[in-house]
Formats: sequence, structure tokens, C-alpha cells
Amino acid sequence: MSADLVVVGLGYVGLPLARRACGAGLRVVGVDTDPAVVACLMAGRSHVQDTGSDALAGMLASGFTATTSFAEVSTADTVVICVPTGLVDGEPDLRSVLAAGRAVAEHLRPGSLVVLESTSFPGTTEEVLLPVLESSGLVAGADFNLGYSPERIDPGNGEYALENTPKVVSGLTPMCAKRCAAFYEVLVDSVVVAAGLREAETAKLLENSYRLVNIALVNELAVFCDRLGIDVWDVLRCSATKPFGFQPFSPGPGVGGHCIPVDPRYLANRARAEGLPCSLVTAAQEVNAGMPGYVVRRARDLLTRDGRRVYGSRVLLLGVTYKADVADLRQSPAIGVVRQLRALGATVTYHDPYAARFAVDGVEVPHSSTVDSADLVILLQAHRCFDLPTIADTAHAILDTRGRMDGDNVDRL
Repeated sequence: MSADLVVVGLGYVGLPLARRACGAGLRVVGVDTDPAVVACLMAGRSHVQDTGSDALAGMLASGFTATTSFAEVSTADTVVICVPTGLVDGEPDLRSVLAAGRAVAEHLRPGSLVVLESTSFPGTTEEVLLPVLESSGLVAGADFNLGYSPERIDPGNGEYALENTPKVVSGLTPMCAKRCAAFYEVLVDSVVVAAGLREAETAKLLENSYRLVNIALVNELAVFCDRLGIDVWDVLRCSATKPFGFQPFSPGPGVGGHCIPVDPRYLANRARAEGLPCSLVTAAQEVNAGMPGYVVRRARDLLTRDGRRVYGSRVLLLGVTYKADVADLRQSPAIGVVRQLRALGATVTYHDPYAARFAVDGVEVPHSSTVDSADLVILLQAHRCFDLPTIADTAHAILDTRGRMDGDNVDRL
């Protein structure tokens, strides 16, 4: 039986796409090169928070199959590549895209649509993926259709899922773009057709660079306000009342996940390759990268104020995932906080229901939920499950990096 869709890469982007396609009545095959991921999915156990085991059960009942084999590509109408793109020594890492492209090319059939969703620098689809796919002997735009559609998955977002988030699509040729749009129109409420592949690729980088720069702005503002004795949270509250020309962002201990710390570097890297400046993005990265160190300096000052030395102090971190209510530790600012507290000789523990295990530089961080035994509690991530008023009443001293707590023993970032 032929597949309507083959999804390559079954992570936080690919699995929700497969789920939505199953719900739309398509026959879906998921491909992942990790045998453990495939085995868990076929056993009914999901590793992606937004696609729980109940949703996975529905997918399996509809005929969804996960496999490590790319053979089903030869029967598929559409192939969507959702593999990770990260960094190696600060430079773009497209090894997964290249590997997926080569594997797809081995089985590519005439008339199919291939779409890349992985975030990368402008030109990736045409300059990197297209030649690999054409090694099959088929010509893009003539024998098969090629498109790019940037993923817009926001883990933990209960309001916007794949189906009600506008989907940007593009194609190598006008016909490729039309075919790409027709595919996604089956899955989402709104499709936005970009002028070309590079416009769609750049739109994704702009979206995340916009967040990077604005978060850096309020992080710098937080440091500035602390120095001058200004309540930054009240500044933000007042500014947010302006009904035009302002969108509120919140300071914090740094940025994590994939989108904000990683994606803008693809923009900066391509700009450098073209001999162009990308100084604002670079400066914003530096500001955000310095926030874990700033949190540790504030922690040191609070302990000193209370007559304690950092060396030997017991510091409890609340929430170590990179985002509230999400079980994901990628690029979490908690990593830098732990690293620097340890360097000062503090004894660090953590409490986070979303992280059963937390290790930094190969050394486990002990778990503790005993707030009143800590010399200092640092709120890094305000998960909804935390009883913040009770914590505020119980802890000796708190550094709140999220502006969510009140009390005489609470100091906000």
C-alpha cells in the first residue's frame, strides 16, 4: 500500500506533523534513524510531550507506522524532512539534512513532493538539499516537486498548535509552491505562500532573531534597573499598557531550547559568508549568554547580604528546563547557573517535575524538594505546578528570575 506522507525525523516537529496528518485521514509513515525512538513509538510510548501516548494510540489505530527504513519513500506522494539542525563549534550543522536527503534520494519516485521543514540559512533548500535529491537522476521542478515550509511548533503552547498556526510555504518553481500549498491546506487552517524558498527560510530566522533581540533588550534593562534601584517588572507592566508600538517581553536567566539560542546563528553565519554585518544579532546573543553569570552574581550578593559565603552554601534551583511546563533541557540556562555556582563552591540541588534527571558536565545534580533546608532558592522556571506562594512563605531567601513571587524574603531579577 502506498503512503500519502512519509515524515523523516520523529522529534518535536515531525511527530506532531505526523499526528495531524493521521487526523486528516492520510496514511502516514514516520522514519527515524534512532531504533529506540521507533521501538518506543510502535510500543505506544511517546517521547514528545505535545503528542502524548493517547494521541499516539490514535495514530497507531489509524495505520501510522514508524520505521528506520526509508523504503516507503518510493511509494509516498509527499516526503517532509523534519530533522534537527544544530551547531558544531558555533557553525551550522547540516549533517542530518544531508543524510536525510541522501536517504530520500535513494528511493525518490517521479511525481512526489519533497518538503524541508528544518530551520537553516537562506539557500539551504536550493544549494544543499536540491543537489543531493537530484543525485537520484530526477530533476527538481520537472520530475519531482521541492518546497520549504519552516516549522512553527511551540512546545507547551496550549493555544496554538500546528493546525491553527498559519503555515508559510514555498517552492522551487511556481508549480512546486502550488503543490506544497495544496498539501498543507489539508492540515492547517491558513497557508501563506512566500515569494520563494529563500524568503521562507529567512522568515523563520527573522521570527526567532526578533525574539532573541527583544529578550536581550529586556535582560539588559533588568541589569540596568537593578543597578539604579528601579523595579524592572513595574517598568514592564507600565510599558505593556501602551496599545500600539510595543510588545512586552520578559527578562530571565537566559535563553534555551533550539529556536532562540541556535537559529539566529544561521542568519549571522550566512551574513558573515556574504561579507555583511549582523551585529545586532551577535550582540543579543552575547547579552543572553551572559545572563546565567548575572544570576549567579546576584545569588552571591544575596548570600553575602545574609552573612553567608557562597562556598558551602546550599542552593536549590526550581525549574531547570528551558521553558515553563515543558520537559526539555536543551540549551537550558540552568546549565550555566549550575556550572558557575559549583565553581564558587556552592552545593547545588534542583527540583523540577519535568526533569527526572539533570546532569551538568557529566555530574548529576541531586534532586531535592525541601525548600526550607536551602540557604537560597533560585526560581529559574515558573512551572504551573509550583505552589509559589507556599514556597515564598517557606524559603529562607529567594531569587526570582521570572518576576512571579512576592514577599520580604524574595528578591526579583
